[in-house]
Amino acid sequence: MTQHDPTLLLVSDDATVCDHVERAATPEHSLLICGSAEDAFETLGRESISLVLLDGHLASVEAWQFAERMRRLHPGIDLALLADDFGVEEDDLREGWLIGVVPRTNSLRAMRHAIDRLVEGIGQVREIAELKSTLHVLERCRRLASCLEPGRVYPLALDIILDLLSRNRGGAVFQLESVPMSEGVAFRGFGESESLFLRDLLLEDKSQSEMVGDQIEILSSGPYVDALREVGVSTEKLLLVPLKGQTSEAGELWLLEDGREFEEHEIDLVRVVVEHAVTALVNSERYQHAKERAFIDDVTEVYNARYLLATTETEIRRAHRYEKPLSVLFLDLDRFKLVNDRHGHLIGSQVLRSLSQVLMQSVRDVDTLARYGGDEFTILLVDTDHGEATAIAERIRRTVEEHVFEASRGGSLRLTVSLGVGTYPQHGSERNTLLDASDKAMYRAKSLGRNRVCSADELSN
Repeated sequence: MTQHDPTLLLVSDDATVCDHVERAATPEHSLLICGSAEDAFETLGRESISLVLLDGHLASVEAWQFAERMRRLHPGIDLALLADDFGVEEDDLREGWLIGVVPRTNSLRAMRHAIDRLVEGIGQVREIAELKSTLHVLERCRRLASCLEPGRVYPLALDIILDLLSRNRGGAVFQLESVPMSEGVAFRGFGESESLFLRDLLLEDKSQSEMVGDQIEILSSGPYVDALREVGVSTEKLLLVPLKGQTSEAGELWLLEDGREFEEHEIDLVRVVVEHAVTALVNSERYQHAKERAFIDDVTEVYNARYLLATTETEIRRAHRYEKPLSVLFLDLDRFKLVNDRHGHLIGSQVLRSLSQVLMQSVRDVDTLARYGGDEFTILLVDTDHGEATAIAERIRRTVEEHVFEASRGGSLRLTVSLGVGTYPQHGSERNTLLDASDKAMYRAKSLGRNRVCSADELSN
């Protein structure tokens, strides 16, 4: 925080005392003078004051009355007394309503020394307070360092900021690179119905993650304010806090003003949290990229079976939560062994890579393509019912049948695939059951002559 020269307020109706204090104050001290208690409190409400020097002989009010009012209205400002005798003020010093006594004396040197000591003490106390505050912020931000999942960084940063600013309501909207079209939202301080309504409203705008800015802003309009008002939450302004990783992780936090304006020192605290949150995002991205490489098949560069098993669990939970269908395609190249036998394994690997590219172009970004093993591939089709999945499988079958694969010596190959289709929940409500049903449907397609699509519905026939 920026250090400013202290501003002193002298409250005295004695012209001689005012002149004396004015000459005793050093050039580093800005001095304001008020001749009455009422003028003093008006000034305290308008100016940034570091220390009040109260003349103990002020006629308009008793010193203890002035102190009581100051403690009630301006508890963060220190008070010292201009007095003729130190001894009579010892009880008051012990009670803590004064931080010191300045001699009401003709000695400029003694008065200047007393004022300097008071100001120095105030500076030290405030430095200690700022240090404690900084340590408190850093201690809270340490929790971000342990986040290796990008999706945890945004809600945790929101919690930390709300706590540091003593605010109650806010939210986070974010797009996870590792989970395309992910529903990254978090809300704090809202009821369940409000949260569900807000989630639906904010996720309708799929371009939200592409609009993330670079600056912390205080806004009175925009999509978040509109969504809140549509839900029935009245807010004049909100604080918008963008968070971006190094690659494509991006999101926004927002806090409601709730009748208390955001102050500059609060924005400074938010900036500190943002620095730590961005570092956590970058670290989590690197971790996720390394983790993702462990889930990538070396030959085809699509996901492997390990990733498929984990993702199927996640997608089944999501389908259950939102009551959405989830379909699985199992696909196997017909007579692929002949390709390896006639053209060699290098051509065989090249065919698998080409097939992977064909399959990638046949599905959406939200779907998951994985090499299950050998020449078997699996596709998870989210929010896709059995009829739609069967139609997609048939389209893939035709596409592969029409595709020309490169062979050895500049030749070409024509290949076909057999596919099985299963859908959650009718063919399995658990991962293994659903995958097994789709796999068996694929083997049925092979047994019926290959180059065809079979539904898990046919397994009972």
